Amino acid sequence: MVVGDFAIELETVVIGSGPGGYVAAIRAAQNGQKVAIIERDYIGGTCLNVGCIPSKALIEAGHTYYDAKFGSSMGIKAHDIELNFEKTQEWKDKKVVGPLTQGVEMLLKKNKIEIIRGEAFFVNEETLRVIDGDRAQTYSFEHAIVATGSTPVEIPNFKWNERVIDSTGALAMEELPEHIVIIGGGYIGSELAGAFANLGVKITILEGSDQIIPTFEKDMVALVEENFGKKGVTIETKALAVRSQLVDDQVEVVYEVNNEEKAIRADYCLVTVGRRPNTGDLGLEIAGVEIGDNGLIPVDEQGRTNVDTIYAIGDIVAGPALAHKASYEGKVAAEAIAGKPSAVDYVAMPAVCFTDPELASVGYTQAQAKEAGLDVKASKFPFMANGRALSLNRTGGFVRLVTTKEDNIVVGAQIAGVNASDLIAELTLAVEGGLNAEDIALTIHSHPSLAETVMDAAELALGQAIHI
Repeated sequence: MVVGDFAIELETVVIGSGPGGYVAAIRAAQNGQKVAIIERDYIGGTCLNVGCIPSKALIEAGHTYYDAKFGSSMGIKAHDIELNFEKTQEWKDKKVVGPLTQGVEMLLKKNKIEIIRGEAFFVNEETLRVIDGDRAQTYSFEHAIVATGSTPVEIPNFKWNERVIDSTGALAMEELPEHIVIIGGGYIGSELAGAFANLGVKITILEGSDQIIPTFEKDMVALVEENFGKKGVTIETKALAVRSQLVDDQVEVVYEVNNEEKAIRADYCLVTVGRRPNTGDLGLEIAGVEIGDNGLIPVDEQGRTNVDTIYAIGDIVAGPALAHKASYEGKVAAEAIAGKPSAVDYVAMPAVCFTDPELASVGYTQAQAKEAGLDVKASKFPFMANGRALSLNRTGGFVRLVTTKEDNIVVGAQIAGVNASDLIAELTLAVEGGLNAEDIALTIHSHPSLAETVMDAAELALGQAIHI
């Protein structure tokens, strides 16, 4: 191994180039810091390469294929619909993922951020070593931001192999299987279930709780379950995965429901039961950084660990494992290093699940608001009453506002329906800014548009509904 003879001095170093890391690096550079970013795998991290972005591309491909096959309700009948999955994967990798990761690298270089390839290990609170193959170099730093993300959880009796795979393996399939068993019906499991079901794959979901996507309200999830039912997706709730074994070219999954063991065979078993923080093997303990029993790093409102020179953001700190949360925290940490009075404020953190229909939520649900001591009401406007939703043939779902009874302040919102992932932005702004329903209702919304559902829900909250 070739080892550097001296420590190269760095001002601010970011470990990990995912949505948290690269955003933190750029913001630090914008604030006048001399920045370096360390990446052991690929620029853009899990999200851009094997997570958020490629999964959404596959979801969109599934929509296109399914609509082409079953669009006859609009009077459109297509014949000889073919799916070349190899071409689909090529499009995903070369036309979606590739340009984005290249774009991030370009942005880093544009902001004069040094890219260091290799794996980082802390030596102490102001020094780290980067190993890349047979080369190693020591660096000293003034501040470090750790943004190493998370890794899929491997469960007992389901060791990764050629038939038991994680989400990365599912997104990298070279050809479509006939049947996939998915253990875990949360965000990732349900999104991939929808994508592959639209592409014609038989799907069985085994979920441990009493509903899939348990972080969303039951009336929202019911719409997804109904859609899954139309596509032949089997959902087993309160199911405990017991063991797996390879049988010929398939995998047999044994699970338990109501104290009864059942077995099912499929081409693949996709395990999506959660992710664990990547805080091991970094030498954080050597640097004196406190790590909790769950692998998460305690931080203050600026992302600072118990060691003043080291910050942590994203999946390795408390809170939902969301890319936009990591980016937000990255900006806060970079600004804190620059001496700015920036602090994390989670008043409005949207959550989105790209199922059919899409689900999105921000702020309080009605039940959560009442638990917090707020006197609230819920106003629910259906997509069925929206002209644009009708013209899109996507009428399932609703927009619901949770507002205070006294002054109609918007404290939460839930959307189940087409383009919920985009529509939630206006309501996130409303919750973040402490707006009331009248502020939304008095804002002119273009017609015909899905955004009008938000305006209509606000008018409903005010007792002035026109379209329902």
